[in-house]
Amino acid sequence: MRLVIALGGNALLRRGEAMTAENQRENVRIACEQIAKVAPDNELVIAHGNGPQVGLLALQGNAYDAANPYPLDVLGAETEGMIGYMIEQELGNLLPFEVPFATLLTQVEVDSADPAFKNPTKPIGPVYGKEEAERLAAEKGWTIAPDGDKFRRVVASPRPQRIFEIRPIKWLLEKGSVVICAGGGGIPTMYDGNQLRGVEAVIDKDLCSALLAEQLNADLLVIATDVDAAYVDWGKPTQRSIAEAHPDEIEKLGFAAGSMGPKVQAACEFARNTGNSAVIGSLENIEAIVQGRSGTRISLDAKGIIHR
Repeated sequence: MRLVIALGGNALLRRGEAMTAENQRENVRIACEQIAKVAPDNELVIAHGNGPQVGLLALQGNAYDAANPYPLDVLGAETEGMIGYMIEQELGNLLPFEVPFATLLTQVEVDSADPAFKNPTKPIGPVYGKEEAERLAAEKGWTIAPDGDKFRRVVASPRPQRIFEIRPIKWLLEKGSVVICAGGGGIPTMYDGNQLRGVEAVIDKDLCSALLAEQLNADLLVIATDVDAAYVDWGKPTQRSIAEAHPDEIEKLGFAAGSMGPKVQAACEFARNTGNSAVIGSLENIEAIVQGRSGTRISLDAKGIIHR
């Protein structure tokens, strides 16, 4: 099969975990141990989130007073290189030496009229307590929003319209390469006249991964995150995990925009546009997800919603 596996930024740097290179590498290693198990006889394309990572780089840039902070598109490009390097190295240590790898900086076009620019929803960076978050918002001009029982900075998250490097991604796959691309939803860009330029935004990696998987004619889209499935009544005594769902039915449940919502939306769009399945599940369960034994599988063949 041709697999597109989207690793969540919050799975690579877990919520509340110290945002160190060592912690990130350990989480990448866990993901790669799973990916290595499904690599034989499959074509692999790996995308990843970058919310915590790009927020951390922004904080580090703010500590330097001699220049304006680097814009989010540049920081997004930096995270593509950083995370791609770790994935290449950890997965390369597990697969045969002959398997080629390529990490591709991926520019993605967005629409300047996208309403997301007026309504920031994409969480980036670490979590804060309420008082600290409000202080930072006042100092730095940030927009903040609740994230569980904490708060995070939120930025614009416009929809991906076009993946500029889709042709070289296909060429690399045809040569048998494992391709790491569209990191963080890709580098957000738009045209100013006939000139392409970067945009101060972070594209949702799940929506971009769905577009990527559709354009690559992928057989399966795997959205790997820090929970083992999509749940109804999440965090309540009545919570139940969803094993299978039809797009029309799971969309009615109204998942949160800043967390599970984009994952469900991306999975539904991929299923509708291709007729193939998308699965949302845990980074530690990627092998079981591909084998159909774990996660929330969204497909047109599902009969309503089936709980575990």
